Amino acid sequence: MQQPSQTNIKVIINGAAKEIGRAAVVAVTKARGMEVAGAIDSYLVGEDIGKVCDMEEALEIPIINDLTMVLGSISQSKASAVVVDFTDPSTVYDNVKQATAFGMKSVVYVARLKVETVSALSAFCEKASMGCIVAPTLSIGSILLQQAAISASFHYNNVEIVESRPAPFSTDGRAVEHMTEKENKSLFCIIDAIQIANNITNLGQMYNRDISTDIPARGQVVGEDGVRVHSMVLPGLPSSTTVYFSRPGEVYTLKHDITDVQSLMPGLLLAIRKVVRLKNLVYGLEKFL
Repeated sequence: MQQPSQTNIKVIINGAAKEIGRAAVVAVTKARGMEVAGAIDSYLVGEDIGKVCDMEEALEIPIINDLTMVLGSISQSKASAVVVDFTDPSTVYDNVKQATAFGMKSVVYVARLKVETVSALSAFCEKASMGCIVAPTLSIGSILLQQAAISASFHYNNVEIVESRPAPFSTDGRAVEHMTEKENKSLFCIIDAIQIANNITNLGQMYNRDISTDIPARGQVVGEDGVRVHSMVLPGLPSSTTVYFSRPGEVYTLKHDITDVQSLMPGLLLAIRKVVRLKNLVYGLEKFL
């Protein structure tokens, strides 16, 4: 277990009782040069986050439902600190603003974050000269798939994207009754397929023009370039993204599966290490690969 040190990056996990929050606590505790310094959540308040994460030893860090209190306490140490935000689109701006007020950087991994919110955060961080990373995905594999899809898009005129995700109840350790409707939706939205479709749009290519569009169940057209996206959300499904490029006589397939939230931890640790040196907002973890 990583021993506390004045030189360690102190990491506050906002959304610590969620499945990804618990995984982050374990990953940060094991990582060199950083330590968990605070755990924020409205669920399991007062419980030791180490015990909540089924760690061998308690971390002696209780879950607190008060971000400002934790930030104020940690700011006294004068050490480098990063707030990791796994919360909700409606609270992200205020959370980053509070972190900045206490001189702390932020890593934001929140689904369905609006463009307007990112723009407002970018302007705020620029004015405050404070670093922030907003990551649509923390999966390095997902980023590599997106980069490969962009490269392939210049060589094929037909493309379809198929994405599957498990239904909400099966992917978060907390019972559904402990989640608000807004939180429930934000945890399990489909983002990778739409992100890929947007990435290969407006590159000068038109897709699927030679295929009849009156066939039922052809998926949703994303953007104006004809990219089609198919999504499935069912209990027990893996988190999977497949991109099919084709032309007569050839199919080029890109596929990425996420079988465990642990796959996001290398990306999270990378973001924490990079954000401490930033003085502005960076959108997308791919900037550091």
